[in-house]
Amino acid sequence: MPSAPPNTIGMAAGLILMTMILAAFGLTMLYSASSSNVAAAAAYFRNQLLWMIVGGAAGLAAFLGGFSFFCRKSILWLGACVLLLIWARFSREINGAHRWIIVGSFRLQPSELAKIAVALFVANYCSEYLRTFNDITRWKYGIWGIGAGVGAITLLILWGDDMGTSVLVAAMAFFTMFAGNLKWRYFLIPMIVLPLAVIYIKYFDAMRWGRMTIFMDPEANQRAGGYQLWNSLMALGSGSWHGLGLTNSRLKASYLPEAHTDFIIAIIGEELGYLGVMMVIICYALWGFFAFRIVMSARNRMGMLLGCALTIGVLFQAIINLGVVSGMFPTKGMPAPFISYGGSNMVCSLIATGFLVSVAMDAWEPDYPEKLWQQFKRFFSLKR
Repeated sequence: MPSAPPNTIGMAAGLILMTMILAAFGLTMLYSASSSNVAAAAAYFRNQLLWMIVGGAAGLAAFLGGFSFFCRKSILWLGACVLLLIWARFSREINGAHRWIIVGSFRLQPSELAKIAVALFVANYCSEYLRTFNDITRWKYGIWGIGAGVGAITLLILWGDDMGTSVLVAAMAFFTMFAGNLKWRYFLIPMIVLPLAVIYIKYFDAMRWGRMTIFMDPEANQRAGGYQLWNSLMALGSGSWHGLGLTNSRLKASYLPEAHTDFIIAIIGEELGYLGVMMVIICYALWGFFAFRIVMSARNRMGMLLGCALTIGVLFQAIINLGVVSGMFPTKGMPAPFISYGGSNMVCSLIATGFLVSVAMDAWEPDYPEKLWQQFKRFFSLKR
């Protein structure tokens, strides 16, 4: 019998259930948020459903392949993301940023894939080089190696004018390394870099500083950069406790930009009220609870660190999105995981879930991918 806690599979089942609830709810709200244009609503619904199917298949592939296999190939995924991010930087600019690779009607946001690649890379590096990854004197297997990999991805995302995702990726990597016993002296790095970055933006990047500080007084800037946030707050406020009812949002019709993507939580608040938003928060909290239980039950260090990175990535993104919509954080293009419209984010969120389920299954049945493959071959040999 396995030595892992017997509730590991139960935690995986709970995680899958929360993922399905959030995705199904998001699909419903996506149609509602865009229902002022029936043709657009149908197109968004169809596209999102397609991406959910693709993401489910990708998550299943992550599970069947096993997290260990993908972690050991992490340098390949990291290199692929570097190339994709460079490609995106020289693609067409959209909303002042170079975040997407555009081929015809197809769009891909490589920074979403980069979050998965960084999680795999950090988990593998901190496991393979357990004795040396803290060493500042080693260029290859010490702190410089992991810093170069994460730093390259972070800077490339920032080069594409996506500060929010670059901060998220850096935070994912840093907290995962901390879970892997990063020495306390390295906390001096963000303590020095962050104030310097704020000073630079304030005195040498007036446009970005203005965008970062508008959230402090959106009413005074509602005709300029605070327009989106002001309408988001109006939507949340007008919904009160019970909301106006499904499809009855008033602000989705030409008032609130990105109502079906980054600000879909505001439409949820307007149509379903504070109770609807609380339901979303509870679902995210339960998703995080099941994910962290899986992380704590992981059979090995690699699984624990990968699960930690992916859980942090999804939950931080949810927290940032909720904070932006409610005016607690500066406005950033950060979708709500499993809920907002967007193929890249949906697929990568489902891949993260697939890897977490893989960590849970590995704790229950070590080396399960090989055993599944053996069962698969035996089944087809019997059929012949």
